[in-house]
Amino acid sequence: MLKKVLIANRGEIAVRVIRTCQEMGIATVAVYSELDRDALHVRLADEAYALGGQSAAESYLNTAAILDVIARSGADSVHPGYGFFSENTDFARAITEMGVTFIGPPPSAIEVMGDKISSRLAAEKAGVHGVPGRSQTLVDFQEVIDFGNEFGWPVAIKAAYGGGGRGMKVVESPAQAQAALESAMRESLNYFGRSECYVERYLTWPRHIEMQILADSFGNTLWLGERDCSPQRRHQKLIEESPAANFPDDVRRAMGEAAVRVSQACGYVNAGTVEFMYQDGEFYFLEMNTRLQVEHPITEWVTGLDLVEWQLRIAAGEQLSFTQDDVEHRGHAIEVRINAEDASGGRFAPSPGTLTRFDQPAGPGIRLDAGYAVGDTVSQYYDNLIAKLAVWAPDRERARHRLLRAIEETVIEGVATTLAADVIILNDAAFINATHSTNWVENTLDFSSIPAPTTTPASGGTALARRDVTAEVNGRRVAVSVWLPENEAASAPANRGVTPRRQHHSPLANAGSNTVSAPMQGTIIKVSVEVGQSVEVGDTIVILEAMKMENAVRAERAGTVSAINVSAGDGVSAGDVVAVIE
Repeated sequence: MLKKVLIANRGEIAVRVIRTCQEMGIATVAVYSELDRDALHVRLADEAYALGGQSAAESYLNTAAILDVIARSGADSVHPGYGFFSENTDFARAITEMGVTFIGPPPSAIEVMGDKISSRLAAEKAGVHGVPGRSQTLVDFQEVIDFGNEFGWPVAIKAAYGGGGRGMKVVESPAQAQAALESAMRESLNYFGRSECYVERYLTWPRHIEMQILADSFGNTLWLGERDCSPQRRHQKLIEESPAANFPDDVRRAMGEAAVRVSQACGYVNAGTVEFMYQDGEFYFLEMNTRLQVEHPITEWVTGLDLVEWQLRIAAGEQLSFTQDDVEHRGHAIEVRINAEDASGGRFAPSPGTLTRFDQPAGPGIRLDAGYAVGDTVSQYYDNLIAKLAVWAPDRERARHRLLRAIEETVIEGVATTLAADVIILNDAAFINATHSTNWVENTLDFSSIPAPTTTPASGGTALARRDVTAEVNGRRVAVSVWLPENEAASAPANRGVTPRRQHHSPLANAGSNTVSAPMQGTIIKVSVEVGQSVEVGDTIVILEAMKMENAVRAERAGTVSAINVSAGDGVSAGDVVAVIE
């Protein structure tokens, strides 16, 4: 069995892995950026080491820094979580070449399936066909136009080395092709470290259904059941459930067997997910995620299996102790992702900030996987997932009501969240009747009842004489307690002290204002206009990146651009004026 696992990730997935390791008696090593010095995963791990830097590129995507920590900590294995390096062939190879166990598939499988183009070809060889598309990376936007003219509009541009909706853009017409490809390549590079993209047909009303697989190194590959991940915004999942509702058993079996064939075709080992699009009784191979999925808790609920435990056991060379016939499914599970986003008016705009309150739900059939606690800051530099709330019940309708009850008990202040949007989704007839699709949330649902965030003062606390702080000794995190005179302690910074809450999502200036303001903290990726240029209402002025998502900041009045106050690469805060329109 493995003895010491380094988790090359952060947030709730790092916390999730740490907890199973603790239950199995395996020591854990956390890594952290400058912004994550006192993050929850750092506080829970047995050891923690600084990577330096703030952005993902400077820290969690810094291969040299992570390899250095592996050597210094004596970790014998690495769990990549999801995102970051979880599907990076070079990283997996660098780990294995050190003689350290990579808790995931072999690099060769990541190479085949991590590249969405080669994965399509591998699936076709296994007799599993995908959505019609090009099996080459895009060189320029004209190729997008040519594909759309041949197969029909809209089309989808996707990151060749990514997943989870990052780097995906739907192109409605030839006029949008150039800007969409540029945006997709930027997001892909920022999130996955590779900018290559490809194009495929965009299905108009599909359901996104994925199959969890588990494979050991003895040739055993099993499918553990499906998850319906259709409720999405920006092509990223909001709500997942297992089993899929209104999903024929014969299709379920055929999809599970197809997932096994695809996995075996690339020599897959460990936990993975084969994703499909399902429409009009037919399913199409979408991609294979060579890692654990965010939504794995609902599969754990209905199967009774700990997928992280089996990841660790398989990586340690153990054989699966059960067969396909032994896999049983019981009841129904639904999960909502609690993201730091302002969903008012259907905007789903990033909402970084500090959690000033976090009341967590409890009771039968409730599971909350959180990466943050009160006093922790959700940074603009990372993904905005605060926590995952999953419930189990004997049937789907009782699970839905249980989830609504759990959401009602969950109170988060300091940032806006998607919980109010989740309630609207769960109560909609299309979800209840399982007639929804991946396009349904953004194209059909009405989120106008969700109020815009308001600023409320955070309550202060009584000053304590004790302060728990952290120090770094040769880059290793060490926790110590410091006792100070009460008047000094009151002014000394605490690791998890409550800070005043800011409003990160006030609307863009006042309606019709001649100033264009940043709606949130972030980084300017592109300035789309010039001084002297005429613009109409709704024209993009700048593109702002926050929490790994690109956000178009648009004009609210027609006129002429008289001033531009930012350039690409500039950091801005909420409310900063980026341009003036006269």
